[in-house]
Amino acid sequence: MFENLSERLERSFKLLKGESRITELNVAETLKDVRKALLDADVSYKIAKTFTDDVKIKAMGANVLTSVKPGEMMVKIVHDELVALMGGEASQINIKGEPAVVLIAGLQGSGKTTFSGKLANYLKTKKGRTTLLVACDVYRPAAIEQLKILGEQTGVPVYTEEGSKNPVEIASNAVKHAKVHGYSVVIVDTAGRLAIDEEMMSEITSIKKTINPQETLFVVDSMTGQDAVNTAKEFNDKLNFDGVVLTKLDGDTRGGAALSIRSIVSKPIKFMSSGEKMDSLDIFYPERMADRILGMGDIVSFVEKAQEQFDEEEARRLQKKIAKDQFDFNDFLKQIQQVKKMGNIKDLMGMIPGYGKMVKNMEIDDNAFKTIEVIIQSMTPAEREHPDIINGNRRKRLASGSGTDIAQVNRLLKQFDEMKRMMKMATKGNIKPGHKKTGRR
Repeated sequence: MFENLSERLERSFKLLKGESRITELNVAETLKDVRKALLDADVSYKIAKTFTDDVKIKAMGANVLTSVKPGEMMVKIVHDELVALMGGEASQINIKGEPAVVLIAGLQGSGKTTFSGKLANYLKTKKGRTTLLVACDVYRPAAIEQLKILGEQTGVPVYTEEGSKNPVEIASNAVKHAKVHGYSVVIVDTAGRLAIDEEMMSEITSIKKTINPQETLFVVDSMTGQDAVNTAKEFNDKLNFDGVVLTKLDGDTRGGAALSIRSIVSKPIKFMSSGEKMDSLDIFYPERMADRILGMGDIVSFVEKAQEQFDEEEARRLQKKIAKDQFDFNDFLKQIQQVKKMGNIKDLMGMIPGYGKMVKNMEIDDNAFKTIEVIIQSMTPAEREHPDIINGNRRKRLASGSGTDIAQVNRLLKQFDEMKRMMKMATKGNIKPGHKKTGRR
């Protein structure tokens, strides 16, 4: 997402390269290009014009330091305006109440049901809440079945009423059920339509009035661009929702919805979602998104994902093994499996500053570690613990057992030796995790 916009903005800022100061002429030229970039990203003309007008006012009034180049100053101003355009600060979901009720709304195909499952998983694993999913899409049996499957995947129970065609009654009974059985959060997945119609709006309005949710979230498919913004406005006029969820951010989308929707409905974007995995749900941080749009990466999100998988006790254990030169293939396999849990490899690399453009056109398979894993899994316990014993005959057996060839086995062993050596050097240099080596005592 935003790849084309990022490239266009980068080219726009280059118009100021070589300029010694910001002038009305060079700012006007730069912002004309910025406005075109926003329009191409499917941002509405009104919002694009207001945005560039605000940037111009800030740029002309900026006190440019002699140490800061005009292009760098423009990037900073555009960054700050992008953050403001998308809401300024992250907005948390309201799950206060006994139970807290969350109503999910949106058009058919927007990703409502998948998001409901992801939200249930998020509240269970990251907030420690006992959650109940409620199937209120009585028109599509497949939607109910999908919610059941997602409930099984996440270990979250799903409330259904087989044969009932009254979603208002189902939602009301589900909340009563949650109170009796001690659930702290109820997530109600409602029916969508291919287009907005009065019957749908009347139904979901009745559900909201009956169950009085603490939070009503509108789920929007980012790939529908400006249409998503128009749909959000119509829903908000009828439903007065509390926040927006952007789905399918991993698709080939121009990103206009993310940039425009906050201004149109005056409601915060609370979550963003990509992919089908139940853990691929993130809180929407305007500043981090602005960083990504401007090619600065998102190192904070990268570190947070890493911290979710790596604990301090495990880090200390590994550091001791490395110091004693005892790091083995069991440890290596465990590290690979933890990295895989962090998410899509290409997306993760894109979060690291400077890597976004580098990996843009690269095909990085999520099964990139598969060959390494099958070779390690073909090793005997003794070979995993003592890689030095893997001689020529053992290498032939590993290649045969893993369905690879000797060259791939040799490459893995060589890479492992090099990695061990570098880790050993880092330990000797007293480079501790999370700290930079300064050379001072």
